[in-house]
This record gives sequence, structure tokens and C-alpha cells, in this order.
Amino acid sequence: MTEFQMKQFLLTADTCFISHRVKILGGGEQEIVLEEAGGEEVHLSFQQRGSIYVCALSCRIVNPHLNNAIRKLFVTYKGTGTVNRIYQGFTMVYVYENGSVRRISEVTPLGSKLVYQHKHSLAEMMRLYKSDAVEQEIESLRITINRLLDQRNRVCRNEENQEIQEIDRNLARITRKLFELEA
Repeated sequence: MTEFQMKQFLLTADTCFISHRVKILGGGEQEIVLEEAGGEEVHLSFQQRGSIYVCALSCRIVNPHLNNAIRKLFVTYKGTGTVNRIYQGFTMVYVYENGSVRRISEVTPLGSKLVYQHKHSLAEMMRLYKSDAVEQEIESLRITINRLLDQRNRVCRNEENQEIQEIDRNLARITRKLFELEA
């Protein structure tokens, strides 16, 4: 987040349930301590990288107000990471990418169950649709096939010829790949 966004965060972090204090550390680092009225704290260490502040966080939060503050931090400032919400007998695992929940899983002693997975957005679908990487690979394979066929035609037509057998193996492998891509 930028310095302006950090000031915004500090203004919104204080609620009737949560207060904060800021510690200025060496090398442009800052530590923000969010404290719940009952005494639970979360220490957010921010390192300055150019004009932005980056926070790497690993913590265990029991208080729902602090948990909500960290969730808002992910969403508002486009955070990427994993949040484990621990309940009696199971854990909900939220995976965030750029502030959006991409996957939610329920983890129990018996295993894991996918609850939600992000589907492609319209913008992502348009990007994939406009991508021509597959078409470029198909064109490259066709050129390689033509080159191998020309090479095969130049080689003596002796069926026992090792070179023809090698060319035929390459042609079989490449045409199988071409078929997969065109499908």
C-alpha cells in the first residue's frame, strides 16, 4: 500500500473494539500493532519498497474483530495469501489473490473439501480468447511436419533405413500433438 493508503488504513482500523499503535523501525520499516480490547494483538510489519509498503504476515487470531480487520486489509489493499479460520473440529482455508477470494476449503481430520473456487471472470475469458499462443504452436508444428516430410522424401526409400524410421517416429509424435492442439 502507498503511504496515503496506510494512513487511510490507520484511520479505519480504530473502532470501538480495536485500537492501534505504530512503531517506526530502522530502514524505513514500520510495525502497526492492532489491539483488541481484550488484549489480543496482531503485529503487522511493513517494509518500504520504493513508494509502497509491503506487509508479510503470519499470525493466529482468535478475536473475530481482529480477524475481520485482517480480512478487510486483504480485500481493500489487494492482498495475496492464505487465511485459516479455525473452528471447533474444522478449519476454513481462504486463498486470496489480489484481494479476491479464489478458493475456500473446509479441512477436517478426515480430509479436505472444496467449498468454493473462483471461476474465470469475463476479463480473464477475453484474455484467453484473444490469446493466440495455441495457434502459433500449431503453425510451428505444421512447419516442422513439412520439413520432416521434405527430409523423408530426400532420403532413400529403403524401408530398413534408420533415418526414415526416426523421421516417422518424429512425425507420429508431432501429429499426435497437433491433433491434441486442434481438438
